[in-house]
Amino acid sequence: MNRSNKGANTNTIQMIEDIFVLLIVYLIERKAFEKVILPTSNLKCFALVVVFIVIYILANKEARIYNVTLFFYLDRFWKIISKSWLLASGITMGLMYVYNPHYNIRRFHLYYIAWTYAAICINMVLSRFLQMMFTNIQAPRAAFVGTFEEYEKFNYFLNKTSMKVEEVGYILDSEMPEKKVFNTLGKIEDLEQIIRNKEIDQVYFIQHSDDNIAQIQKYIDICLEMGVTVRVVLDVSYSHRMLRSNSYVSSVGTFPLITYHTIALNSYEQALKRVMDIVISAIATIVLSPIMLITAVAIKLDSPGPVIFKQMRVGQNGRTFNMYKFRSMCIDAEARKEELLQKNEMDGFMFKIKDDPRVTKVGKFIRKTSIDELPQLFNVIKGDMSLVGTRPPTVDEVSKYERGQWRRISIKPGVTGLWQISGRNSITDFDEVVELDLRYIDNWSLSADIAILIKTVGVLFTRKGAY
Repeated sequence: MNRSNKGANTNTIQMIEDIFVLLIVYLIERKAFEKVILPTSNLKCFALVVVFIVIYILANKEARIYNVTLFFYLDRFWKIISKSWLLASGITMGLMYVYNPHYNIRRFHLYYIAWTYAAICINMVLSRFLQMMFTNIQAPRAAFVGTFEEYEKFNYFLNKTSMKVEEVGYILDSEMPEKKVFNTLGKIEDLEQIIRNKEIDQVYFIQHSDDNIAQIQKYIDICLEMGVTVRVVLDVSYSHRMLRSNSYVSSVGTFPLITYHTIALNSYEQALKRVMDIVISAIATIVLSPIMLITAVAIKLDSPGPVIFKQMRVGQNGRTFNMYKFRSMCIDAEARKEELLQKNEMDGFMFKIKDDPRVTKVGKFIRKTSIDELPQLFNVIKGDMSLVGTRPPTVDEVSKYERGQWRRISIKPGVTGLWQISGRNSITDFDEVVELDLRYIDNWSLSADIAILIKTVGVLFTRKGAY
């Protein structure tokens, strides 16, 4: 497992936005001074700008302004960015007068420093509110367990931070409280079924200081076995009992918060993974569009029916989506599946036949060459899938999953993954597929994704395991 939690609470988007704003101010200033500063002096100007940006960002980070658990109060944020700006300005001006550049270069930097303060103050307000709107849309689905009164207090603090969640509902750990609960999902004894039915990403356990931690330990284990992130809110005196190598401690208001996870939580890596997905998929779609167009025409001429086959698949933590593929079978393929079940070559829930009679002539070729998978690039751009991930299962498969198998859908499914580069259709044991998927989740990294993408290209050319 990727145990590193460095950056798990870092608001990477805000850090990138701040750097971007400071660079934009530099470009505007350079344009304004292009007639009085020689091109040979541009490098000196930029060097001091880089010094200013580095010091400003590091000072903000030291003040925890990029921590998602920090309360968003305008006066507090204004004080922090003002101190960071003063520190960066003081050091930059000190360096500027040490090497004593030309008068116009000094004037350039004084104007730059002044305009950056106006820019970062405006950005502080606009970017935070835009992020709050965006994170509400992309927020993980969370369920809350414990004392409802404590939940209300904790949720008040939570709403002041950048840790936005979609509140799915409340799980009772005892009898119904006297105060009406906003949305009761059921009792804690039914936790596993609630996770399956409600597409839960995170579970918050709200604990009293006198509660017995051992009582919730088995439910924490259920969540982790299913790949669901657990956040335990509890009294400080109990924190040391809960620490593990796959957990980290933070705080929301006056509440210590221990997070358990089975996947990498580093926000900057997840952001880079999403950027990589969008950029590569967009480029691949443009480059491969002639092949997709020819394929569409061939399918239409070969057999009646639509060009694109849409099938309901299960994504991250039980979310369903329509996965796109070029149609490689006859239009009544799903209806004929029942009569072919006895010929299934897979051991487990997956269904595969080498010489499937439902496959069309064009279908055999596009399957062999994996051209039928190309429309999934649109699933990646939409955000339903990732370029690299676990194999997207069908709804029928997931309905038969045991608890430990659920964890393989704790991340977005991928167009390719360890299964595809490890033999693909030559792997006939479903447990082996699950093992490969869990190995990918436990050892996830950006470098591993890049390596899988490169190996996938090799597999496509050799057509290893494809039929």
